[in-house]
Amino acid sequence: MSGRGLSELSLHPLEKRVLSLVLSEGPLGYDEIAARLSVNVGAIAKSAEWLVSKGLAEASTASVSHVVSLGEEGLEYAQNGLPERRLVEALKSLGGRASLSKLEEAGVLKSGELNIAIVWAKRNGWISVQRTNSEVVFMLEKVPSSKTDEELVLEILKRGSTTMEDLGPLKQACERLSRRPGVVRINEIVRYTLSPTKLALSLPQEVLEVREEITQLTPELLSSGTWRQKEFARYDIQAPVKPVFTARPHPLTYLIDVIRSIFIELGFKEIQGPLVELAFWNFDALFQPQDHPAREMHDTFYLSEPSRGEPPSELAAKVGRVHRDGGGTGSRGWGYEWSLDEASRLILRTHTTASTIRHLAQSSERPLKVFTIDRVYRNERVDWRRLAEFHQVEGILVDKRANLRQLMGVIKEFYSRMGLKKIRFRPSYFPYTEPSAEVEVYIESRGSWIELGGMGIFRPEVTAPAGVKEPVLAWGLGLERLALLLLNVNDARTLYLNDLSWLYGFHAIRLEKMRG
Repeated sequence: MSGRGLSELSLHPLEKRVLSLVLSEGPLGYDEIAARLSVNVGAIAKSAEWLVSKGLAEASTASVSHVVSLGEEGLEYAQNGLPERRLVEALKSLGGRASLSKLEEAGVLKSGELNIAIVWAKRNGWISVQRTNSEVVFMLEKVPSSKTDEELVLEILKRGSTTMEDLGPLKQACERLSRRPGVVRINEIVRYTLSPTKLALSLPQEVLEVREEITQLTPELLSSGTWRQKEFARYDIQAPVKPVFTARPHPLTYLIDVIRSIFIELGFKEIQGPLVELAFWNFDALFQPQDHPAREMHDTFYLSEPSRGEPPSELAAKVGRVHRDGGGTGSRGWGYEWSLDEASRLILRTHTTASTIRHLAQSSERPLKVFTIDRVYRNERVDWRRLAEFHQVEGILVDKRANLRQLMGVIKEFYSRMGLKKIRFRPSYFPYTEPSAEVEVYIESRGSWIELGGMGIFRPEVTAPAGVKEPVLAWGLGLERLALLLLNVNDARTLYLNDLSWLYGFHAIRLEKMRG
């Protein structure tokens, strides 16, 4: 009773009548209860379900029967005979051999029935089929003596409906014909019995008294004032209810919204960039050499049509000089002849840093705090932790006083608001940031540190060509990897399988509790 007293138990008037009946007479079938109370069986079944949920009754299977009836095809066969039987009779009258055109001319079977007849007569071994260059010929192999199938459909037609258990020797024919669409239908009917529990036996009599109670307050009751003399039905707010599967955001969409709100709370503005990007923005502007392995086909998706775009000419010239000899940044560059043609190739962006560097080069706003949450693509072998299409959470902070400690503070605050309190930073290497670090969080349930992304300060080779003199703090975090931890998922593919049982089982309150 979930800690509630018997006096607080709320029962519908019909539940009281049903329970009183089984208490006085013992276990009864739903149909018997319906007959005694002059109520339809559906209402009795619903009341029984509520009584069971409240621990006052037990429902058990009394019997199972299989009701047999004829479908639309079966009704026609009962009148005219089974198609395969009529085909055999037609072949017999035609001398045991006939072409398809002859059978159609005979008019014994309709076109749809003829196809059905051929399939089943051949399957039963009654006919054989020969194909010549010009014609399909059917030959009679056997005239069946048994007519149990016909007897079955006629018997069901005569009875209207019956049960499998009453068919006797025709039972096998029933099972056989039920496998044919529209001929015989078999519906399983389960008869349930309701009996009281020990808790029901201990109920005070006043709980089972049926009194006139108001379940709905109407305008008439209010205007007349008679509601003051009426007794209102008690509402059981703890009663179980069926789940309602209403429309809701996808868990990943919800997680993106949570992340977005955190960065906006921290004073950042959201930006977006194109999915199809120039190699210039994706690699070259980030001081990534043109012979870097990440630019090979096995890591990057290149477009075949169109295959080229046009980088901004002035900025491209500056980026080219930085790649060749450092371009006055204090770096020696990569020491090769930079190719504008290679930088002009169109790709599916491999990271959202392409969007932040593009925005940085095109914006003069200072200080600048922007972020993006968007899709990226890599030619990866898909498994439980890798996807070819996934999301990154990217951001930059530009300010003349920005430093590494501030960057660590931003990232730590972000993960803290996601409910991940233990954060550490491990020195690492990225081509376009220096110093660089990887972000790791400690997961209590796993007892281990998990790497979730990278961060650092853009190198002068990245910022100088764009005319940026202030320090630029940058980070890129994996969304799906974060989702695996926060949504309690063990396989990244689950996020995109559209498994309804998982989607309906997700509750947004989980993330809200983490944030709290």
